[in-house]
Amino acid sequence: MLFLVTTVKLIAEIALMALLGQWVLGWIAGAKRGNNLVYQILQIMGRPFVAVARLVSPAFVVERHLPLVAFLLLVVVWLGATILKIRICLPVVAGLCT
Repeated sequence: MLFLVTTVKLIAEIALMALLGQWVLGWIAGAKRGNNLVYQILQIMGRPFVAVARLVSPAFVVERHLPLVAFLLLVVVWLGATILKIRICLPVVAGLCT
């Protein structure tokens, strides 16, 4: 169970960093962000999570806001996984749960 929770937490962290990096790089690069290779790689990394955000969000959510929705959903998943990991590791010796 700990392995599953840690894996979900890790995937959420990687996706969060990819979406955050994409936002920062898009802000820095401006209109030319579509030509930036790193931006395209970060966009590919975040695409599955943006697609899930499209599935769970209502129809009135604008397409350009979907990365923000995905980011917020991933924050909730990350917080849930963190709380669950703490609950699993609390009864166990802290040194065994790194």
